[in-house]
Amino acid sequence: MTTRKRLELNVYAPALVRDDGRTLAVVRGVELALPGLRLDWEIDKEGRPIEVLQREAWLAEAATRGKLPLLCNGDESHPVTISGLRRFASASAGGQPQFQVHAKLPLDAPVVTAAADVLEAVAEGVRAYWGQATPDGAALDIAYQVAPTLEGPPSPRRGLPALKLFQHIRSPEIPYYLGWLNYWSAASAGAIGFPDPARDTDLLSRARRTATGGWIVQLTESPLDLDDPAHLETLKRAYGRFPEIGGRGAP
Repeated sequence: MTTRKRLELNVYAPALVRDDGRTLAVVRGVELALPGLRLDWEIDKEGRPIEVLQREAWLAEAATRGKLPLLCNGDESHPVTISGLRRFASASAGGQPQFQVHAKLPLDAPVVTAAADVLEAVAEGVRAYWGQATPDGAALDIAYQVAPTLEGPPSPRRGLPALKLFQHIRSPEIPYYLGWLNYWSAASAGAIGFPDPARDTDLLSRARRTATGGWIVQLTESPLDLDDPAHLETLKRAYGRFPEIGGRGAP
């Protein structure tokens, strides 16, 4: 049986404190980025999709509880899911509560083509500090950069740098880690020193501004594959360029 490859998206934003329309903007934005997609279904306790009949009211009520309950497209052969949860201050950068949006999409040609638009729609819709989208294979390697070991500190694979736990990073604008596609708000870009025209020529060739002054920055032309030495070297080089990411910069 062939395991389907997935694109995993995570975006970090200020916490929800009421229904301010952000969760609806996120869902609608993903649908616009992927024409024909409808995220109108939730999943019951038995794992079966159930249609959400009054989605706007359903999202508004959940937002008052600081949540975006899991929504999907109801297609088990081509599943797309999105959800969002509150991250407590004790587990977040700068000691500030955050709202994390997580999405999973099939890593097929239409999604790869639209991936930057999907990330931008989610990040701008939720007014995020930063976010990223990465194929699940590379995402596993990236997870080792922050995962504690029995000895204590992380033990990253492939020579990638160890990163601090989220709660040990001084500011919510500082990204926790890098991905294939990266969203940096204007504040986040400023915190890490991007762009520097003298040093970021290569990154700027695959970057674009967003409507709010943020950036979408793509590390590699094709989806990040750390079995490809060129992709691995690109990721390492990006970490070297931005020591603030993952809390590695000078305090």
